[in-house]
Amino acid sequence: MSPPASRFDVIGQLVPLRRYARSLARDESDAEDLVHDALVRAYEKRGQFRPGNSLRGWLLSIVHNTFVDSVRARRSAVVRLERAAETVPDLGQPTQEHAVRLAEVRRTFMQLPDEQRAALHLVSIEGLSYQEAAATLGIPVGTLMSRLGRGRAALRAIEEGDRPGAARLRIVGGTDDPTD
Repeated sequence: MSPPASRFDVIGQLVPLRRYARSLARDESDAEDLVHDALVRAYEKRGQFRPGNSLRGWLLSIVHNTFVDSVRARRSAVVRLERAAETVPDLGQPTQEHAVRLAEVRRTFMQLPDEQRAALHLVSIEGLSYQEAAATLGIPVGTLMSRLGRGRAALRAIEEGDRPGAARLRIVGGTDDPTD
């Protein structure tokens, strides 16, 4: 007699879980640790999973909540993760324009606040609907849309030649003419 088919098969979900974890953790080894911790939690709470619901959404929620819990528990991890993003060696300037642009987009994406980065990743990369992404993050759809708008605006600034966070000067009174 063969064993019954498992309704809790997460093997097919590892790729999206790892992608989402890399987006949140900003570091490959931290992302693997995050996926591991989330899968342990999911296994321990597998009785709470309701058949008929999306296993992918449920697992992504666990990954998200595991990440949020670790950030709250270890505030120093935020500093370490930011430093990890800054210490990636630059192996030389890419000669192709698209490679440079992709590097700028990636750098800007990784500098976005965690909330905006998570929202953009779930909707743009994982392809979740606004409702699914909001449920995964445990926030209202309006909040998700606001985070998406702010994140997209920061990425759009690259296209317009602006650098996020760059100071903008405005002349108040007077002129720009150096002969005055």
